[in-house]
Amino acid sequence: MLRFFLLLAVASPLAAQLPFYTDDPAVTERGKLHFEFFNEFDALQHPQFPDLRQNTANYKINFGLPFNLELDLDAPYLAIFRALGTPDAAGLGDTDLGIKWNFHKEAPGSRAPALGASLYIEFPTGDTRKQLSSGLTDYWLNFMTQKSLSDKTRVNGNLGYLFAGNTSTGVIGIETTRGHVVTGGLSILHDFSPRLTLGGEIYGGITSNADLGKSQFQGLLGGTYTIRNGLAVSFALLGGKYIASPRIGGQIGFSVDFPDVVRPAAAPPASIH
Repeated sequence: MLRFFLLLAVASPLAAQLPFYTDDPAVTERGKLHFEFFNEFDALQHPQFPDLRQNTANYKINFGLPFNLELDLDAPYLAIFRALGTPDAAGLGDTDLGIKWNFHKEAPGSRAPALGASLYIEFPTGDTRKQLSSGLTDYWLNFMTQKSLSDKTRVNGNLGYLFAGNTSTGVIGIETTRGHVVTGGLSILHDFSPRLTLGGEIYGGITSNADLGKSQFQGLLGGTYTIRNGLAVSFALLGGKYIASPRIGGQIGFSVDFPDVVRPAAAPPASIH
């Protein structure tokens, strides 16, 4: 039994939410650096024509601060594939800078969930002429909650409000509205083993006037597999409805925690005879 718990400590899933868009309240530990990369390839909704497909390669860095705070920086590299006769586009997208606060942690036996909040500002660093940027500075406030259903199953919920800008990344997301977008997500995750976590989510956004032509609604099934302490891979399939969501897509990625990944794994205790 002791050996099992040592293995769990070494191979437990990383705190990041890859491949899910619904975030959890947890933050990177103080003084640690967390790096994520994912590549998502999506087939777009038919009304997006002549835009047919989009590839998003996203890099994200999190750094743990005192007082349960985390500093976030991420930027995508986008490629948009269009119909014959229309030039494709590729290049850097808009850059996000954010701060996240885990202001309440879930206690064993308590009915109160873990709670967190984040504020993100997205700067228009991409090329608007190629549809790689919204051309707007976005301000996005998000609230997160997590409740454990058992020692292996947990539910995450998000509620966000975009009070300036829009939610687009390339040609995916709500891009025709300036501000006043409500977003939300709900995910459930289950640890099938100390290394493998699988789950599903629904995620969406709607404008303040409830215009379905500008709305986003999508579902995702995916998981993470921890290779070693501080290193995990992620995978997902997703699909959506309405113009602001991908019609169907796939995602692969990985996450690394420093300095955990370079530390040797804890050895099991010696047997006593």
